[in-house]
Amino acid sequence: MRRWQGVILAAIGVIATLWLAATNRLGFYIHPRYFVFTVVMAVIAVVFVVAAFAVVPLVRRRATDAAGTTLDDGSEHDEPGHEHDDHDHDAPGTGPAASARRRLGTAAGLAIVAGTAVALLALPPATLTTATAENRELNAAAVGPDSAAPDLVGGDTSSFTVKDWALILRQDPDPGDFADPIEVTGFVLPSPDDDDVFYVARFTVTCCAVDAQPVGVPVHLPGWQDRFDADDWVVANGRLGDDPAGGTSPVLLPDVVEPTEQPEQPYVF
Repeated sequence: MRRWQGVILAAIGVIATLWLAATNRLGFYIHPRYFVFTVVMAVIAVVFVVAAFAVVPLVRRRATDAAGTTLDDGSEHDEPGHEHDDHDHDAPGTGPAASARRRLGTAAGLAIVAGTAVALLALPPATLTTATAENRELNAAAVGPDSAAPDLVGGDTSSFTVKDWALILRQDPDPGDFADPIEVTGFVLPSPDDDDVFYVARFTVTCCAVDAQPVGVPVHLPGWQDRFDADDWVVANGRLGDDPAGGTSPVLLPDVVEPTEQPEQPYVF
């Protein structure tokens, strides 16, 4: 069983990867630029997994045949003058204790394989949540000094994402620069500094979910806790203006905040 565990786990991983790609959910874990590469590598892995299932039994069969030939050649014949011991002794790796260890190892291997199969194939893929965002700095690495904000002048602000607006706000603009209403969609991320503010947030991914960083637009909405919970997805419409609480950065003063469904691609790139 031990010889098969690695092969079976590899097969489960390959199947899970191809299933995520087929259901358009691979983007929950990696950047779209790596989709083709990942699928190609998974297909190559399929070839190796199939080869492993074909080769391992052949190797074991040859090893068994070789052992049988050695025994037939008389390796177990008694030497002249040798008398059999009156008592049987267990060979190394045999006996009740060794048998129990083998059964325990087999059970543990099956549990690992079953757990992996359930985690990768049965459970639905899940996106990152506020639990992850709270452990990573908001609007930091993902919108660092090397990130370029979109141009407001002549730009189509209707296509701006949460990341775009976070980049613009990071430049500490004059609230008077924002004459037109904006719309942002994301999950509710409570502000750690002001109970009247929450962020419409999303994760931006550079390579994969491991390096995901939260970005968000602050929304001033007293009593928002009575309507929404953390991780609820919302769409907010309004204008950017001065923070009523006296903060130095502009906030979204919403006309409408409504619940919405999580989009098919929850991350921004």
